[in-house]
Amino acid sequence: MSAREKRWILYDVGNSAFVLLSTAVIPIYANSLLKQAGESNIVSTWGYAQTAAALVIALLMPLLGSIADIRGMKIKFFLGFFGTGVVACCALALPLGWLPFLVLCVISSIGLNGSLTFYDSMLIDTTSDERMDRISSHGFAWGYLGSTVPFILCIALIFAGPSLFGLSTASCTRISFIITAIWWVAFTIPLVSGYRQVHFRATAEHMGATIRGSFAELRGTIASIRRNTPLMLFMLAFFLYIDAVNTIIAMSTSYGTQLGIDSTQMVIALLVTQFVAFPSAIIYGRCAGAFGTKRMIVIAVVAYMAIVFFAAFLLRTATAFWILAIAVGLFQGGIQALSRSYYGRLIPKKRANEYFGFFDIFGKFASVLGTFLVATITSLTGNPSLGVLSIGVLLIGALVLLAIQRDPTAKSAN
Repeated sequence: MSAREKRWILYDVGNSAFVLLSTAVIPIYANSLLKQAGESNIVSTWGYAQTAAALVIALLMPLLGSIADIRGMKIKFFLGFFGTGVVACCALALPLGWLPFLVLCVISSIGLNGSLTFYDSMLIDTTSDERMDRISSHGFAWGYLGSTVPFILCIALIFAGPSLFGLSTASCTRISFIITAIWWVAFTIPLVSGYRQVHFRATAEHMGATIRGSFAELRGTIASIRRNTPLMLFMLAFFLYIDAVNTIIAMSTSYGTQLGIDSTQMVIALLVTQFVAFPSAIIYGRCAGAFGTKRMIVIAVVAYMAIVFFAAFLLRTATAFWILAIAVGLFQGGIQALSRSYYGRLIPKKRANEYFGFFDIFGKFASVLGTFLVATITSLTGNPSLGVLSIGVLLIGALVLLAIQRDPTAKSAN
């Protein structure tokens, strides 16, 4: 593995610490703030907050992605979103009411996911087509493992800090946001210092004309995607199946909290998930080389169908939450990594950021749809299980689309 590939992987180690904190700790802390204000429905409130963040990213990324395909711009956009996310993460440590806290959660989520769009497109500058599955899988794998280091430190502080240092649990939780931000910055420095944009469609001298033509080029890109049937079918399938993945990640803790599952059990289960996901993501990348990337994606979609039905009908106890968390860990990194690398092989390299912008639209609008469905159906029925169940239909649609898609990478994948 080259030094450039290692530096790229390290950003997954850095940002995954915030992803894990956002999944396991921030919803629980937000729930405590809501209860103090007399609010009770964490699932719908958290769902609407996640929807707002995803919507902003989905609207911004295609245009910004098009501009970022100019030489030297990709790293600038990456730094802008990364910096926004880190500053908002630190600001979460302020003693805030539930509404400003959720606003900062939305801003930090926009910063994180915006940076990930440009980070994902950096993959094509980092490695070859033949190594994309492996490097993408290693990124998620080491991200899962590396994120446990600051997370364990934060959890130890939250649980032991009150007795050791005389601080309140809320104060210890707020300090954990600072620790996570520091970790995020530390593992971003190698990528920023060593990144070089290899593929680009214009140089800085043509920046003005390129920016002015971005809207017209976006229309052309949409037309190009529509004409590329395998790419279009995959993007539609991705839109549907990543809905389930992102929604389960975003809503699992808030869902378990509303069901009354002990928060300590959920946090520990999610920590164990990271250790399960580490070898699983690497193995998944190797299996893609042996059996084909698309085939492994299909297997993961089927597995997520089982996970969704389990969450809807059987998730009632801490033991069931453990089973759910481990099952997600087995497939989460694999389906995310292979989707990223498979898409990277289907698109033109010189327009990678623009195409990854559309990739992000499909991913983020799927998040909008999933979290909105869960939040709305839970609000209307008072039954969070029905909200979770609603995304099972989308997974079935994804399987249908993947079944009729011709795989243009089949020869190189097998």
